[in-house]
Amino acid sequence: MTASLAPVAGTPREILALLRRWVEDGGDPLVMRTSGSTGEPKSIRLSHAAVLASAHAALARLGGPAQWVSALPATGVGGLQVLVRSIVAGTEPVFLDEHGDLEAAVAAMTGERRYASLVPTQLFRLVEAGRAGVLAPLDAVLLGGAAAPRAVLERAAEAGVRIVRTYGMTETCGGCVYDGVPLDGVRLRIEDDGRVALAGPVLADGMGEWLVTNDLGRIDDGRLRVLGRADQVAVSGGVNVPLAAVESTLRDEPGVLDVVVVAQEDAEWGQRVVAFVVGDLDRDRAAAAIEVAGHPRAWTPRAVHVLDALPLLPNGKPDRRALGRGDGFPG
Repeated sequence: MTASLAPVAGTPREILALLRRWVEDGGDPLVMRTSGSTGEPKSIRLSHAAVLASAHAALARLGGPAQWVSALPATGVGGLQVLVRSIVAGTEPVFLDEHGDLEAAVAAMTGERRYASLVPTQLFRLVEAGRAGVLAPLDAVLLGGAAAPRAVLERAAEAGVRIVRTYGMTETCGGCVYDGVPLDGVRLRIEDDGRVALAGPVLADGMGEWLVTNDLGRIDDGRLRVLGRADQVAVSGGVNVPLAAVESTLRDEPGVLDVVVVAQEDAEWGQRVVAFVVGDLDRDRAAAAIEVAGHPRAWTPRAVHVLDALPLLPNGKPDRRALGRGDGFPG
């Protein structure tokens, strides 16, 4: 495929070359193709002003310009912003695909300050292999794209990794809330129905003043806590079960390294709630966790299946549709 910015396509090095002129001279909006967490394809236009506003705000929050590891696909907004921030900072990124693994890529960095941007799956794999410490030399590791289980974050912190949890999406030019606090210029509010709404100079074209997301959230001690998707509700035996709330509860259980909770069609229940877990969890412990959290026992998953790894979409997010359909996975 020919390298392009409309839509963004090509290898990271090819896209970096195109971005250099675009960042310096401006031009038509970038066009990002994304399937999000639902698999529905769409194209999002990101203006020059919005992309640079995001890059400058991110660097300011992190403590200034730095060299980056390019460890995410540059055709996604997370990987693209690594390249844009590198250009803005005047530094040369280190490309993971040219060094074999993260340890080698980090070792090749020469910058005084050094950052990386990862998805939780990448961090999980390092933690499981006992190699999270390879990230300890970095000044910050941005972690976004999905929620990370507490056990993974704790084990990374024990290895000396400085994690910055980010929240955002392609429509906000990537992460725009760091560790629960909006970047400078970004505004945040919770709608009456509990959904997260965002405003500011980082919004994509056509979003209006406020982007009302499909994510549920609340503000705890001045920081955003994302609870999950508003559209993930199962009706099981006549009971509405918010899958995001169940997933959030199970994610904080000791021994849980990753978890996805889905609804599967069922002749008896209409829909049955099923949890897929990487780590250690059974149904009795899941039921106890639901009860301790103050949720109805009817929210307890009908089944808890332990997997070696969750199926992923190309963007690194869990393939919820495959799990919901039971494509090669337990029902």
